[in-house]
Amino acid sequence: MTDVLILSGTGWLSGRIARRWLDAGATVTCLARGERPAPDGAEFVRGDRDDPAAYTALTRRDWDHVVDISSQASQVGAAVGALGERAARWTYVSSLSVYSDDETVGADESAPRHPSARPGDEYEYGAQKAAAEDAVGTLGDRALIVRPGLIVGEGDPSDRFGYWAAAFARAGAEPVLSPPLEGKSAQVIDVDDLAEFIVAATVSGPVNAIGDVQRFDEVLREIRTAAGHTGEIVVAEEDWLVAHGVQHWAGPRSLPLWLPPGMTGFMTRSNSAYRDGGGRPRPLTDTIRTVVADERARGVDRDRRAGLTRAEELTLLADR
Repeated sequence: MTDVLILSGTGWLSGRIARRWLDAGATVTCLARGERPAPDGAEFVRGDRDDPAAYTALTRRDWDHVVDISSQASQVGAAVGALGERAARWTYVSSLSVYSDDETVGADESAPRHPSARPGDEYEYGAQKAAAEDAVGTLGDRALIVRPGLIVGEGDPSDRFGYWAAAFARAGAEPVLSPPLEGKSAQVIDVDDLAEFIVAATVSGPVNAIGDVQRFDEVLREIRTAAGHTGEIVVAEEDWLVAHGVQHWAGPRSLPLWLPPGMTGFMTRSNSAYRDGGGRPRPLTDTIRTVVADERARGVDRDRRAGLTRAEELTLLADR
């Protein structure tokens, strides 16, 4: 029986990874602070990963597979130091944000990374992930470094992809505000496809775990259809949106997935290594149907971490 340890194993993605392994018959242990429950059937070990003693109870046994998703390089380095000798295989969930080149279309895993964070540096997500990759890379062929892009699906806590499902669903027959669409791309990975790849993959080294490149306008059209929206899509110019305080990509008062100029490569990266390693992204239409249903269930007018409120959107539309 496969003995799996998932560090920080009770979150959105890590919980799904745990569930996949449990369903496959593995014994799963989750280390976390205890703010959320571990999946049913998993052993839970309470520990704060900033505490040097967090791994003490876990060093008394060997592990067939360790999975880590932390974005704190110090935590990842400490875990490798404490458990690296005990692990037959190690998967680290990094990010496409490690790359410093966001302009080159179709870039693969050889693209340049941000300089790795050093102790005492101000926190920067991409640099922290790069430093964490360095720590995991010391394990050689035992290590898989997964670099996902935008992870989407049911229960997504970032609210980015789901914003568009909510926006179209809540508008009904009324207009929806859109950023510029011509020449823009979207590239996502379903959370369940990512979890499945991590459980099943046998490859090593870095892998861009991301779906196929899609046209942004076609993605929004698919979401609109699934949400039953019949109103107009009002496309606003980049300068106009910026002047009206609308943010790119994520966060409050944003239009998610809209990228600033100069990021032509951010959602157009090569996923050949992912596919060659057994990755099989499901049809995007299937993910969209799931996300639309999830947004309706959670409430399309709920408070969100990303996007415009309907009131903000209507005010902006009135100014057009």
